[in-house]
Amino acid sequence: MNMLKAKSITLPNGKIVPFKRSKAPWIILALLICFYYSVQITGFDLQILTKRIGQFWVIIGDMIPPNWNYLNKLWQPLFDTIKMSLLGSLLGSVFALPLAYFASSNIGKNQFVVTATKFILSLLRTLPTLVAALIATFIFGIGTMAGTVAIFLFTIAYVGKLLYEQIENADLKAFEAMQSMGHSTFSAFRYAIMPQIMPNYLSNSIFCFEGNVRYAAILGYVGAGGIGLLLNESLGWRNYANVGMILLLLAVAVFIIENASEYLRKKLL
Repeated sequence: MNMLKAKSITLPNGKIVPFKRSKAPWIILALLICFYYSVQITGFDLQILTKRIGQFWVIIGDMIPPNWNYLNKLWQPLFDTIKMSLLGSLLGSVFALPLAYFASSNIGKNQFVVTATKFILSLLRTLPTLVAALIATFIFGIGTMAGTVAIFLFTIAYVGKLLYEQIENADLKAFEAMQSMGHSTFSAFRYAIMPQIMPNYLSNSIFCFEGNVRYAAILGYVGAGGIGLLLNESLGWRNYANVGMILLLLAVAVFIIENASEYLRKKLL
């Protein structure tokens, strides 16, 4: 009992070791304060939640069974969604590679270029995909072109960030040895660093495409084309049977793409 009340303990060698007080109570208190103010700011009301949660199951009930007659109208928009996701992911992954090269502090010698490139990637990451798609519709018009551009920008930011971190963590022994033999920085990077990062680079690109198919489904809300246009239209008309058909088709498509991409990633890693 005395040891529990003591602020320190004396070891047999005469050294005094102080007890460290746990910071857990202060952390819990801070979390409770943050939780309280977040409820106040957001206007969260548990009573409204409990009263209205039943409407969720009403909508789900209206979606079942889905409108199978609507299926024939969904194939082309679904293919448009997949195509703009694939093209945007492919181009974004290709452009992310040189940006990651210039953003890597252990490869780039010009600190200004490194900082500027990292700033560009950070700026792209802070830009929501929906906002990018909305801006793209003003520039390129309504359609899949705007969605492709939005996915392209998101992929550059996502893959570029992961890639330059992998480059900075790569083993530089072979890279430095090739430079000492007279190879240029780009040549040494190509033969010493690229083989190390290529499997993860391809894996992240495939994973990004997998996610982009899901993101592309909601880009239709801002006129960026694809199946999201029909989803927005059906929700606007409260035609939940059509919504159920769209969501079912999307779920099947995403499931197939996820399993295919997972198989490819296992082969690459």
